[in-house]
Amino acid sequence: MNQETDEHARVRAVLDRQAGAFEALVRDYQKLCWHIVFRMVRDPDDARDLCQETFLRVHRQLHQFRFECALKSWIGRIAYSIALRHLERRRTAAVTHLDDDNENALEMLADDSLDLEADSGDEQLALRLREGVDALSPVPRTLVTLFHLEELSIAEISTITGMSEGTIKSHLFRARLSLRDWLRRRGLGEP
Repeated sequence: MNQETDEHARVRAVLDRQAGAFEALVRDYQKLCWHIVFRMVRDPDDARDLCQETFLRVHRQLHQFRFECALKSWIGRIAYSIALRHLERRRTAAVTHLDDDNENALEMLADDSLDLEADSGDEQLALRLREGVDALSPVPRTLVTLFHLEELSIAEISTITGMSEGTIKSHLFRARLSLRDWLRRRGLGEP
């Protein structure tokens, strides 16, 4: 069974109120929801409430799902919008703009990017890297998590966030620059 057929069957099972169908859907997508929401709001209690709100909305609106994107992306979009609205209500900046030096460094990326997967092999470095990711503002922190932890494509992240692929790439690049600087200041990056 291919992914599209599987998603149709899964949605149909939930809409037909088959026993355990919605619970299985929640179980399969709760990690994605948590990664998006917690990376945005950073408060475990708020994140739990917002994840619950996400799945309540999924349950209420599943009949409107038209399979124009993957179910995973649709659920992720709901989680992202709920977390973003939460930040707006709290008047928390979702993105912190970098200084001009980092802005001008966009042209220098070429092949000089920070490889999060390779660099996280060392425990000390991995710990510092997590601290660095946590220090990012909500949107870049979430994009880094979706790209590197959830291993979503730029296109999938675009569907979830509503951002253009270029904007996502720019945020990811800037986040890598920030992380590289973070590591350098702690004596863990290249000189």
